[in-house]
Amino acid sequence: MPKKSSSNKKNVPSPLKDQTLESIAQLIKDKKASKVIVLTGAGISTKAGIPDFRTKGTGLYDNLQKFELPYPEAIFDIEFFEEKPEPFYTLAQEIYPGKYYPTKTHYFIRLLHEKGLLVRNFTQNIDTLERLTGLDEEMIVEAHGSFATASCIDCHKAADNEDVRGCVKLAKVARCQECDGLIKPDITFFGEGLPTRFFDRLDDFDDAELLIVIGTSLKVQPFASLIDSVADHVPRLLINKELAGASNSSKSGFDFKWKHKRRDVAHLDDCDSGIEKMAELLGWKDELHEMFVKGNEKLKAQWAVEELLQENQQEGKEEEEEKGDKEVDALAEELEKRLKVPSSSDQQEKEKDQTKESLKKNHKMK
Repeated sequence: MPKKSSSNKKNVPSPLKDQTLESIAQLIKDKKASKVIVLTGAGISTKAGIPDFRTKGTGLYDNLQKFELPYPEAIFDIEFFEEKPEPFYTLAQEIYPGKYYPTKTHYFIRLLHEKGLLVRNFTQNIDTLERLTGLDEEMIVEAHGSFATASCIDCHKAADNEDVRGCVKLAKVARCQECDGLIKPDITFFGEGLPTRFFDRLDDFDDAELLIVIGTSLKVQPFASLIDSVADHVPRLLINKELAGASNSSKSGFDFKWKHKRRDVAHLDDCDSGIEKMAELLGWKDELHEMFVKGNEKLKAQWAVEELLQENQQEGKEEEEEKGDKEVDALAEELEKRLKVPSSSDQQEKEKDQTKESLKKNHKMK
């Protein structure tokens, strides 16, 4: 579990003037918040086209009826996966990295890093969009794992990413080449422990001067408790469509009514709109837009090249197989002519078949 703040600065007054985005931005501009931790959830990826999990009507859990699951979360349940992995692979085909582009919110996190302000981005997301912005993966803690890697659930051997990608594209269950066990992307399913890196980086919160929480309902533990890991005087900003993590307690959760501490700010808006306003207040609007456009243009070009290479490889493989078959037939015919000896017609046909079969085997071995 995330630790509660052990700061000895509990009586330090909040530097916030009021509960506005402007007040948070001013802290950064005045260099009073130079160490920023960002917590992110599925809401930051919805503009990329990836549905979140819990939004009524559009969330993933509301659109899983076709999989005939015993309950929606079963698709990410390790015991259910072991018995019936097909639904997960069908869903993975829809959300697998390679066709979704990072949003401005994702690029804002990278911009924070380039400004020397980002301590760490703790994300609940498995889509790897943070990585795709070019943000150094050392700056990211994927609390629930991600599609970036995959391994066997039995022998734990790392799987070849391209092999897994190929299976996912076909909604085909990937199997371990060593033990034939099920291959699962290194996503934390219900019933599994969080990655070690999540716990190893909890000390980051000790030095944070600002916590920004974006696009999460804060309903999944232990991630939701991370908001309580910064010191009691550290300002906390929530950018989300609706309030999340609010509490009447002085020891846990957000206090948006400022009953106990004057430090929590809620900006209710979609993530990109809130971030664009934040960037404008900081004087970073044009810089963020340029990073967003150039970054995604680079990804688009990269993916187009990769797709072309895959198509060429497939065409080359098919041509090679066709060429090989023709060569085998030609050699067989030539040998048939040379091997004509007096014998029964049945014996001749048998020898022809054996010759062709032998040639084909030898050709495949090459």
